[in-house]
Amino acid sequence: MEAIMNNPVMEMLSDPVLYIGLGYGLLLTLQIAGLSIVLSFAFGTILGSMRYSGLPVIKHVAAGYIEVVRNLPTLLLILTSYFVLGLPAMWAATIGLTIYTSAIIAEIIRGGLNSVPTGQWEAARSQGFSFLQSMRHIVLPPSVVKMIPPIVSQFVTVIKDSSFAMAIGAYELMFKGTILAAKYWKPEQIITIYIVISLIYFAVNFLISTVARRLQTKLSVGRGTIGA
Repeated sequence: MEAIMNNPVMEMLSDPVLYIGLGYGLLLTLQIAGLSIVLSFAFGTILGSMRYSGLPVIKHVAAGYIEVVRNLPTLLLILTSYFVLGLPAMWAATIGLTIYTSAIIAEIIRGGLNSVPTGQWEAARSQGFSFLQSMRHIVLPPSVVKMIPPIVSQFVTVIKDSSFAMAIGAYELMFKGTILAAKYWKPEQIITIYIVISLIYFAVNFLISTVARRLQTKLSVGRGTIGA
């Protein structure tokens, strides 16, 4: 028993500093990812609706933003937000992720809207609904169910990409793990730290995916068969 407790890995795993450090890192990771997800979903929905609309100017503005942004590295947007805009590290990471993710979400929204039969638009127009009223009451409800899997997949990517924030000194999960790896310098300790970090990322993303599948199943009731 004494030999086991003197093992470098066991010594590290019994040290509260490890869990406190990773806990603070996880908290910042969730803050960055959570804010980015909320903001990118809001802006992405607006951009996707703009690109889907039949108004030429609005459609081309949205298309230009989407095509430019989604072909840029996420890290570049984070670095630009930090060094050019001068934002604090947490907000620079949040804004950079939001700029990129909103373009991806916009394409998912547009694809979902394109899957709606034209007959639903005609039914909305026959009831005297405006474009916005048609979107809100007729078009979006059935299309949202189909959008859930790709949107959740992108949100999982946001959580993983939040690790780019370490490049600007944000003390998120990966950066905290790197700092702890310098404290616990033995190879087996370093490997264990990154295994623990991997398990944390997996647990968070698996939880999100599970909740999303249940939500999709609940929303699909009464709407026919939705894709896998």
